[in-house]
Amino acid sequence: MCQHSGTNPNGTVQRQVEFMDNGLTYQLLGQHNVHLSRITRALDIQASVRGTTIFLTGEDPLVLDLAENMLTQLYGLLAAEFPLLENDVVHAIRILSANDQVRLKDIFLDKIFLSVNKQAITPKGPNQKKYIDAMRSHDIVFGIGPAGTGKTYLAMANAVASLTKGAVKRIILTRPAVEAGENLGFLPGDLAEKIDPYLRPLYDALHDMMPFEKVSALLGKGVIEVAPLAFMRGRTLNDAFVILDEAQNTTSEQMKMFLTRLGFGSKTVVTGDITQTDLPSGKSSGLVEAKNILSKITGIKMVYFSQQDVVRHQLVQKIVKAYDTAKQPMG
Repeated sequence: MCQHSGTNPNGTVQRQVEFMDNGLTYQLLGQHNVHLSRITRALDIQASVRGTTIFLTGEDPLVLDLAENMLTQLYGLLAAEFPLLENDVVHAIRILSANDQVRLKDIFLDKIFLSVNKQAITPKGPNQKKYIDAMRSHDIVFGIGPAGTGKTYLAMANAVASLTKGAVKRIILTRPAVEAGENLGFLPGDLAEKIDPYLRPLYDALHDMMPFEKVSALLGKGVIEVAPLAFMRGRTLNDAFVILDEAQNTTSEQMKMFLTRLGFGSKTVVTGDITQTDLPSGKSSGLVEAKNILSKITGIKMVYFSQQDVVRHQLVQKIVKAYDTAKQPMG
């Protein structure tokens, strides 16, 4: 790759970025230049293409530096046989706009597991990478932040990868069955049927990782267990990857009970959003308390996510930001 710069008569700056491989350049641009258009719209610059050369035009040289950095790093991912999708370009824009020193290869090429449709599950930002590394090096990890930041999904991917490699013998997934505006007593069915809706998101994530038949077989054998938090009381969980989801809805007593279930050869991941608690008025969150009490213990790692880490639909990030802004006191 080579690069040339110049200044136009109207005062705008033009940057010329040349790539070597025609096939990779086509993938970099995207079908109908969709990837390039994403970048130019996000950075408010113009671009044109001639062969394997991309011409960038804008008013701020630093923004053109950022655009060149993005294109070069995305080209490097393609050269490393990473299948670049439109969402990956969106994540790259978000990551490098926040910190242009980040190396995308360090994040995007860290493959955790292959999903059912054979897509590689990888981190999509520096905090997700930090979270994955924490799960590899610590026995207890807390992932704290808003919805859509991949806390539960990445924990599930790590759990399935650990089971597949034989690092653990079983996976245990649990949630507190808190009545979020609904009364369990009025739901139809027996206890298992009443609590099933609370556990459904965990099943959904599992089915992304494994074929339905395999999940069903492992559930039947008890290799994978999905249960409400109350069912953890009195147990010692050895050789297991244990995930506590929606932990903001645990009480202090429940959180202490859960964390003391950890047995030999096990890992525990606790996920939650401390801004969305469904506990009754006057009840303090066990997640908030654990965050304050346990943060300095060796072997326990706290990883925090923010609205900038949201990796769902772009509107989700805007919604989270709008609610956070609305909660701030007026000056």
